[in-house]
Amino acid sequence: MALRPTTRPSTTVFEIVTADLAKALAFYRTLGLDVPDGAEDQPHVELALPGGNRLAFDTEATIASFTADWTPPTGEGRLALAFGYGTPADVDAAHAALTSAGAPSEREPFDAFWGQRYATVHDPDGTHVDLFAALPTT
Repeated sequence: MALRPTTRPSTTVFEIVTADLAKALAFYRTLGLDVPDGAEDQPHVELALPGGNRLAFDTEATIASFTADWTPPTGEGRLALAFGYGTPADVDAAHAALTSAGAPSEREPFDAFWGQRYATVHDPDGTHVDLFAALPTT
């Protein structure tokens, strides 16, 4: 019989391997995350997220340093991140700030049938980043 863990794992860290750490951190700083000054000069960066998780960034060189045959993936990633905001206006403001800073928009903000103001942009490495907030109930 195979051994199994005695506890359930918890979500702790989401990691993005980035081709350009400075651009990635600028994107997530514009999104509203607390990115410390000077983080762009590090090979690995972790940011605290509300709720106790962390978002980590590694340069491609960092990953290649301990995985000899690693090559960067091509095409869009298979990971999407979603960030919730307090109001629908915050979604619009975040989308405007990110696209003004050069982030491609996949989906302009709209009122979704499931009860959220919703939009999607891409970070500098092509990761889909969803922005959402609950719509007011009437």
